[in-house]
Amino acid sequence: GNIKSFAHVDLHENKINMHCIFVLHVYYTPYRNIEKNRSVYFYSWYIIIVRLISPIFTLIFIEDIIMLITIKDDFNLFKICNSGQCFRCPTVNGYTRFIFRNHILYIKQLSDESYDISCTEELWNTIWLPYFDLTRSYKKIRRLTTKDTFMKKATREGLGIRILRQDPWEMVITFILSQRKSIPAIKKSVEALCTHFGSLVTTEHEIVYLFPTPEQLKDATDDILSECGLGYRLPYVRDAVEQALYNTIVTNEWYEFDDHTLFTMLKSIKGVGDKVANCIMLFGYNRIGRAPVDTWIEKIINTKYNGVDPFPSYGDVAGIMQQYAFYYSLQHKDEF
Repeated sequence: GNIKSFAHVDLHENKINMHCIFVLHVYYTPYRNIEKNRSVYFYSWYIIIVRLISPIFTLIFIEDIIMLITIKDDFNLFKICNSGQCFRCPTVNGYTRFIFRNHILYIKQLSDESYDISCTEELWNTIWLPYFDLTRSYKKIRRLTTKDTFMKKATREGLGIRILRQDPWEMVITFILSQRKSIPAIKKSVEALCTHFGSLVTTEHEIVYLFPTPEQLKDATDDILSECGLGYRLPYVRDAVEQALYNTIVTNEWYEFDDHTLFTMLKSIKGVGDKVANCIMLFGYNRIGRAPVDTWIEKIINTKYNGVDPFPSYGDVAGIMQQYAFYYSLQHKDEF
C-alpha cells in the first residue's frame, strides 16, 4: 500500500496547501522489506498489522510516499524536455525523470492539472518548486505578446514550457559541449560523461548516473573524454574543471552577482562566448531576462523581425520569450 499526499499548487496565491490522505491496501503476500531510496527520500519506517484469518495471514503495510499535486499554471512535460534547455529527462515507465545534483524526481501527468511525483512535500517545496519556476505565472507572461504577431503564435505553440533552474556547474559543461552540436548529439555526449564519471544511483525505476563533479572529472583521460564526443571542446572542459577545483568559477557567491558581473565571469571560462554565457545564466541561474541568440533565434530575428532583435523589448522575461520562439522554430523548421 502507500501513503498518498495530495498537494494543491495555487500559483495565483503563490502558496501551497497540503492535504494528506492515508490509504491502506491489504496484501496476501509475504512481507517485503522497504528500503530508503538513495537519491529520492522516502520514509524508512513502516507499519505491519498481522491478523489471523483462517490459516491466512493478512499483512497490511505502508510502503512509501506518493505525492499527487495540482499545478494550475502552464506546465507541459514534453515541451519542457524538448525545448533545448535540459538534455537528461527521458520517459521511464510512464514517468518523466529530472535530476538536480543528487536529487532525482519522477513525475507523471494524471489529468489536466494533476501529477504524481516521487518525492516528499519537503523536497518538492525546497528543490522542485524552484526548479520548475512554479512561483512565477507564465500565463500572465504570455499576455505580453498581444501586439507581437509572431511571438503570440510562438507562445501558443510552446504553451507549457517553463525555464528550469538547473545546476550551474552542469550547465557550464553542457553548453560548452553544445556548440555546433544537434540536440540528439548533445544528449548523447552528456549521457556518456555521466555514465563514465558520474555516481551511480539505483532508483525504483532504473539505474541512473548523476552529472559528474569537478573532482570526478579531474583524472579523466583524453581518450575517455574523446569517447564522450568532446572533440575540440576537450581543452575547454579541462579548463572549466581545473578552475572549479580551485573554486574560481561557479562558486556560491556567483548567485549574488548582478547580470553584468556574472556574464563577465562566465566568459572568463575557455570556450564560453556570449551565447553560452547567456544559456548558463538563463538555465543555471534563472536570469530570465537573458535571451541567448543561436542559429535558430538569429533566423527568427532576420525572417520575422527584419533583422531587429525583439527580445530586449520584453525586459526581464526576454529569456522566456526566447524559449517560446526557439521551440516554435524547432517545430516549424520549414519557415526558416
